[in-house]
Amino acid sequence: MSASPRLACRAVILRDDRLLMVNAWPGHRSDLWCAPGGGVNPGASLPDNLAREVHEETGLSVHVGPPCLVNEYHDPGSGFHQVEIFFRCTMTAPELPDDWADPEGIVHTRRFFSREEMAGIRFKPDSLPEVAWNRGMGYDPLELLAR
Repeated sequence: MSASPRLACRAVILRDDRLLMVNAWPGHRSDLWCAPGGGVNPGASLPDNLAREVHEETGLSVHVGPPCLVNEYHDPGSGFHQVEIFFRCTMTAPELPDDWADPEGIVHTRRFFSREEMAGIRFKPDSLPEVAWNRGMGYDPLELLAR
């Protein structure tokens, strides 16, 4: 078991009624999509961490708004436990930059999905579309880690 949960933050970004998702599996090893974001560095606020992560993973600059979802992932076998706080964000530019590349080489694809298209892909957390389009606040306790 790990000593304490890992803290991460993620962005809920809608443009033209489509949700921005990224595939963050090096070498295209998985078809699982997630909202852009990542681990929190100590000494910086959650919004500052999220703005940094979104820029790295998508090339976008964003305005970070209010939180909208708290999600927990865990892997009972390894003891890994991550708490993610999702924030509603708005893009400061209208388009994804064409010349983007993830400096860490983790995210290889970023794409906007409609509600209908979300039904045809694998993504986590399960409640993300409900929160993104219905503007509520959500909490998912201990969702199993997916690969």
